[in-house]
Amino acid sequence: MLGPGLITGASDDDPSGIGTYSQVGAQFGFGMLWTMLFTFPLMVCMQLICARIGRVTGEGISGNLRRHFSPRILFPVVAMLLLANTINIAADLGAMGSALQLLAGGPAMLYTAFFAILSLVLQVFVPYSRYVRMLKWLSMALFAYVAAAFSLTIPWREVAMRTVVPDISFKAEYITAVVAIFGTTISPYLFFWQASQEVEDQEAAPTEQPLISAPKQARAQFSRISTDTYIGMGISNVVAFFIILTTAITLHAHGINNIDTAAQAATALRPIAGRFAFIVFSLGIIGTGLLAVPVLAGSAAYGVAEAMRWKLGMEHRLGQATQFYGVIAAAMLVGLTMNFIGIDPIRALFWTAVLNGVVAVPMIVVIMLMASRQRVMRQFVVSGYLRWVGWITAGLMTTSVITMFVLWPHG
Repeated sequence: MLGPGLITGASDDDPSGIGTYSQVGAQFGFGMLWTMLFTFPLMVCMQLICARIGRVTGEGISGNLRRHFSPRILFPVVAMLLLANTINIAADLGAMGSALQLLAGGPAMLYTAFFAILSLVLQVFVPYSRYVRMLKWLSMALFAYVAAAFSLTIPWREVAMRTVVPDISFKAEYITAVVAIFGTTISPYLFFWQASQEVEDQEAAPTEQPLISAPKQARAQFSRISTDTYIGMGISNVVAFFIILTTAITLHAHGINNIDTAAQAATALRPIAGRFAFIVFSLGIIGTGLLAVPVLAGSAAYGVAEAMRWKLGMEHRLGQATQFYGVIAAAMLVGLTMNFIGIDPIRALFWTAVLNGVVAVPMIVVIMLMASRQRVMRQFVVSGYLRWVGWITAGLMTTSVITMFVLWPHG
């Protein structure tokens, strides 16, 4: 039963996300554990809404933006998505190459190029129905971080207290970290990916249609979407919780308060937590990268192709959707090139997460407007708790971003 929700949730803990969670764990210790409990219902709500948009309309987020909103909204949204995703791809590829170098030695750049080529070949030449099975199994790599945490002595009483009763600060660096966590947890590329994958799944099933054309299928599909999304986002947040916990127990407790990369976090763990934690953490970076890079490139391609009315979908062969695969190849190539020309996207990971937190605000507002319009969703407009929590998410993220900008001049 598990599909788009599982893969979307798992891809959220990509190497750039690991870098962000490691940084806040190293910098603030247990002080950020509460964010994983707090963001879970917000993340579930937004992904449920996006999945419903895809399944109900038979089009992704970008396709519905094109049909129902002004180009002045559509093209800036797609441009922001493409820019952020390309930077994330660069960072993830670099982190994967560095992680393999830590484990096997040799040239990190060669490994980075290998991972880029491997991801591109699989996306282009393996049909979606087979490729998606690979992505599901790669999600198992996430449990490396749970295993790494349980190799340590965990003060569970303190952990539980700091998770449930947060010690919130209004210093600029703390609020900025909150925005970064919002941005890497409730991330724009996840909106586009899950909606588009619902469309892919529907088109791959001969008996299924968009729900506006087959409303009798709605009950079963909404039930499946809910199960899939709750489990996928639950796994994502549990794993992120354990990444923060592991780095808080090890790095923060030993005075290491600044981590620039996921690979650096793995290296710092070795003398403190032992070789087992180091190996598991490093393997997790590679596994999650292999899962996340296709999601990042794919969501960018879906966004651009729908905006431009190109034929799209990973079930199509290269000759049938050349422009769609061209966007995937371009994003991968630019991301790879950034690792070779002296631009250091890894150092920008944390700030990319912050950027995603800022960019997510207008995207959530547009998605909520879309999901609430009868001309888009017909009888399936979102209502009840989904509508309330969706707008609460927009309000909370807006407040955190405004607070961050207000506090920045004061350090």
